[in-house]
Amino acid sequence: MQVNISTRHGQLSPASQETISEKVSKLTRLFERITGVEVTIDLEHTEKPEVELRVTAERTEDFVATDKAESLLAALDSTIHKMEQQLRKHKEKLKAHRGKGTASADAETNFES
Repeated sequence: MQVNISTRHGQLSPASQETISEKVSKLTRLFERITGVEVTIDLEHTEKPEVELRVTAERTEDFVATDKAESLLAALDSTIHKMEQQLRKHKEKLKAHRGKGTASADAETNFES
């Protein structure tokens, strides 16, 4: 999984970039098909930084979550929480989409006989 961190209106320290990368890389626990993550941090308003998280996964459209908070890490945690909810919901949709299988077809043919 590839993680890209970009910043608008400022710069982040290497320690902050490493912390962000570690937190974001844990998203693969929820959904294995993640191929890339883009983290965009807007520091235009330093009192309320904005974090945007865009996750790219195989065979699906991108997932996007944004949030503002009093600190950078609080905004990041909130954005990651929103992304986790989206990934869980998508994974449940994939599981619920499975077909009924042949057991129900056998039951119907036995009923008609």
